[in-house]
Amino acid sequence: MTQTATLEPPVPESAISHRQRRFGKSQGRTAAWLVGPAVVLLVLFILIPIALTFSLAFTNAKLVSPQPGTFVGFENFSRMFHDPVFWKSMRNTVLFAVFVVPLQAGFALVLALLINAKVRGVNFFRTVYFLPVVTSIVVVSMLWQFMYQPDGLINSVLRAVSGGAIQGTDWLGNPTTALGAILLMSIWQGVGFHMVIWLSGLQTIPGDLYEASSLDGASTWQDFRYVTWPSLRQTRTFILVTITIQAFALFAQIQVMTQGGPLDSTSTVVFQAVRAGFAQQQTGYASAISLIFFVLVLSVSFVQRYLTSDKDVKK
Repeated sequence: MTQTATLEPPVPESAISHRQRRFGKSQGRTAAWLVGPAVVLLVLFILIPIALTFSLAFTNAKLVSPQPGTFVGFENFSRMFHDPVFWKSMRNTVLFAVFVVPLQAGFALVLALLINAKVRGVNFFRTVYFLPVVTSIVVVSMLWQFMYQPDGLINSVLRAVSGGAIQGTDWLGNPTTALGAILLMSIWQGVGFHMVIWLSGLQTIPGDLYEASSLDGASTWQDFRYVTWPSLRQTRTFILVTITIQAFALFAQIQVMTQGGPLDSTSTVVFQAVRAGFAQQQTGYASAISLIFFVLVLSVSFVQRYLTSDKDVKK
């Protein structure tokens, strides 16, 4: 008895294309549901505020006003460039960035090199160094505000160490020391985050490079100069640009600790924009300041693109 093989009839190409279209539509709907919430949030909290900032910067709009703002052209920008408080804020912002970028990046690199060494208790020190990062900046600012008071911890330590010869000062109430005090606190609070980024870059360096360097008789400094530092090019670019943007956006510490004082010695661009927009209810003027801040951040982004571009590729 023989069995005859039954051949299935071929599937028409139209049915295959119909299935492919249905599968493609199903994938498209799934992707739309997944991406949709992110797109909505992006539009609501990024694109719309940016568009409103551009439009309001050329008006005299008020935060609470029965009448809508009218177009005033470049009047807000002219007022800004003749405002001494704005130039103080700009100077303080740039000065803060000039000092905080190299100091915070340098201290974070030193901590990362120490943590990267295989010694006992490394996990404990990682936790200690990173603890200020996970603490609220408002809590950290209030804590350091108490420490900076005339009868606070810092002056008490100075008096104890110097035997009463150094009495200290009102660190936040003195125009000469207020910005430096906030600078010190900001470095302490953010150094742990950038330490982790440095550490991730250090752990991606191949060990073969250090073995070859050791065979050549290189010292510890030579290892760092010719192996570690060149291998951290992308990491250090990211860290420097990140710290710079964060420095330009300095606000929370100022709001909690000094409110821009004394004598506008700690006022920054972002703080002045918030104060003009909410405290003084000058929405148009605040939008103009925010627009200038946007240009600063955009310039930093262009610098990042230039530094991270591969200029060493030869044809």
